Amino acid sequence: MIARGAGKRTPKVAVQFVTDKTHLHVVTSRQKTMLSTLEYQSGFGNEFATEAVRGALPVGQNSPRQAPLGLYTEQLSGSPFTAPRGQNRRTWTYRIRPSVTHRPFAEARQTLLLGGPFSGVPTSPNQLRWSPFEIPAAPTDFVDGLITIAGNGDPAAQGGVAIHIYAANRSMQGRYFYIADGEVLIVPQQGALRIATELGVLDAAPGEIAVVPRGIKFRVDLAEDTARGYVCENYGLPFRLPELGPIGANGLANPRDFQAPVAAYEDLDGDYRILAKFLGRLWEAEIDHSPLDVVAWHGNYTPYKYDLARFNCINTVSFDHPDPSIYTVLTSPTAIAGTANCDFAIFPPRWMVAEHTFRPPWFHRNLMNEFMGLIRGAYDAKAEGFLPGGASLHNCMSGHGPDAETFERASMAELKPQYLGDGLAFMFETRLVLRPTRYAMETRVLQHEYFECWQGLKKRFRGNE
Repeated sequence: MIARGAGKRTPKVAVQFVTDKTHLHVVTSRQKTMLSTLEYQSGFGNEFATEAVRGALPVGQNSPRQAPLGLYTEQLSGSPFTAPRGQNRRTWTYRIRPSVTHRPFAEARQTLLLGGPFSGVPTSPNQLRWSPFEIPAAPTDFVDGLITIAGNGDPAAQGGVAIHIYAANRSMQGRYFYIADGEVLIVPQQGALRIATELGVLDAAPGEIAVVPRGIKFRVDLAEDTARGYVCENYGLPFRLPELGPIGANGLANPRDFQAPVAAYEDLDGDYRILAKFLGRLWEAEIDHSPLDVVAWHGNYTPYKYDLARFNCINTVSFDHPDPSIYTVLTSPTAIAGTANCDFAIFPPRWMVAEHTFRPPWFHRNLMNEFMGLIRGAYDAKAEGFLPGGASLHNCMSGHGPDAETFERASMAELKPQYLGDGLAFMFETRLVLRPTRYAMETRVLQHEYFECWQGLKKRFRGNE
């Protein structure tokens, strides 16, 4: 079906038209129910073309003298104009008004959302872990519920990451958000989200991820009363699929399983606000219409979603626990081959069959820096304390690995095929030290006793036998 905009509407009841496989839906801000099915386009990094009104896309050129249907032509570039063709990211949009039609930005009320450089408190080499982050009691939407936990680098230098948690209890109302500092990888842990963007609408539930590229405006609506999850703000090169090397042509995250939105638009006049995160600070501008007014677009710079259950695990079928890099879903590379600005890896349900092997992750110290979160269930290297909605941070060369209880159990376990089916964990791994924020070091959910989980590892050496 074709989504068609109507005339002017008051901001009291926001009306959104979206394209769906079978029906034309009208969603109001008074409705709590979400649409059951959205239409998506398939593929990672593809050249897409989509229109919410037939005839909105120009034929044979990008910028005609007069765009169809009285629309404005606007290009959105996510890479330098001269980037190699395979890495060039841009999308041509055809919108009701161009993006410049807002009032000037002024500094907004600053929240616990921060950007680099991160120097608020000293960074220790200690292993850190947090219990589940709390859902606020006061009315809090997605933007107000973003709290920065750690980060590195500097958005002005376009290198590094910021890691946030979000905890919200209401949808965004009359506000739209974009981040100029980096692209946004959203990992829901509790409660599904509907992410309405300039280029269309994505649903993301726990067990799925959504990525909104740098600069694209969006609004987050909650499908349930509350929502919580994790966000990686990537200052570096856009996430891409990792190379497979000897694995061959297939495996891990397959391109066809990534989903981009179809064109959808809001034709709304009213009193709205655009929030921008620019160089780590929040800015706000008034706008007299919804900025999600793109009627048609074509290109490869687009939001997308991915169901983590589609990840095709590669694992050992002989001996020894392999490196965690085999669980990489997305990577943001650097100029140093094999050294990522950020890797997004997951630890999903899978079979463990290794022989003569300690099967959980081994004890290790690492050049890279690891932030882990738990979406559901349990993580196989920790017996207790690492809970869904919580997190851990193991920085450069800080020793870590299974706790004492897990070590004892795994060392004595019968090595028969074992299915790990009750957990889904993930890791943001980055080449630069992750510096915790003051909030992260002072919140009451910081587990000051985390180090105790390894103190039961006793001397076992029998060199005199």
